Amino acid sequence: MLGPPFQTSLSSPIKQPKFPLSLPSIYIFSSEESAILVCSQSLSVKLFSILNLSSFGWSKPSMDSQVLVALALSLVGGLSTSLGALFVILNEAPNLKMLGLLQGFAAGLMLSISFLDLAHNAINSIGFLKANIWFFAGVLFFAIIANFIPEPSLAPSSDVKSKKKGGDEGGKDTLKKHRRQVLFSGIVTAIGISLHNFPEGMAVFLGSMKGLRVGVNLALAIALHNIPEGVAVALPVYFATQSKWQAFKLATLSGFAEPLGVIIVAYLFPSSLNPEILEGLLGAVGGVMAFLTLHEMLPLAFDYAGQKQAIKAVFLGMAFMSASLYFLEISLPAEMSL
Repeated sequence: MLGPPFQTSLSSPIKQPKFPLSLPSIYIFSSEESAILVCSQSLSVKLFSILNLSSFGWSKPSMDSQVLVALALSLVGGLSTSLGALFVILNEAPNLKMLGLLQGFAAGLMLSISFLDLAHNAINSIGFLKANIWFFAGVLFFAIIANFIPEPSLAPSSDVKSKKKGGDEGGKDTLKKHRRQVLFSGIVTAIGISLHNFPEGMAVFLGSMKGLRVGVNLALAIALHNIPEGVAVALPVYFATQSKWQAFKLATLSGFAEPLGVIIVAYLFPSSLNPEILEGLLGAVGGVMAFLTLHEMLPLAFDYAGQKQAIKAVFLGMAFMSASLYFLEISLPAEMSL
């Protein structure tokens, strides 16, 4: 276990902290922050020592050594979500308006991944009709699943009324309800990011098969690509739970889907996974992510930041992720282009 069970502590409302304009010139780390930083540092040292030891004799590597190096590279790329989480937890939790803007930015990231990456690749690989069938199958699947997931209703107008009637008690209930909404949004974002990171692990493995230089370049590109995804996961969890460790843990776990992708493609892909089915499944993942974004993240962004500001944040997130996907595309060899 990485830590205590995931707890929200929503039953005991805490004062809502203000988002700082800047970090103090001398930052004193709490014991929780120090533990997180030590954990990150030790993990980084181990990963780079694996890369260093595995690089010897790379000219004639065995299959096991290739898998080992690909795993290390995928961990470097995938766990860069932890860097995004560190950016969040070294600041105080944001207020609702700032949270809404950042939720809009994260929604833009997710929409770009869904339409410009996963669905686009599925269309190019298996054709427009099949890709659309898989995409909307993913939408339908998660729309059905969402009916069985307990979630708070989005009712900001009733929140305002209850706050006026109930005074402090109503304000506490409102904050608790906001935190439930945001926590659910953070969890579904983590699910979506994990599903997206899985095929990236496959790409790192295939790139490593072509040579260490290709694998390292690809892992570094993915690492830069994943930092804002770590922010998108950690931010709502930190706001909802007020726990830096829980935010760091969930963002880090979302990155573990990448080495899982390496393991799957290394030991199962050659014998049992049809490439057309794989592309279709990735198209379905795009549908799931689109549904999560439109159903969970955008409503929160509109409620907390206002429609005009939230839409600006969405397009900013889309532009950022589009640039990131382009950088990732040019890092791949021609025969592996996305």
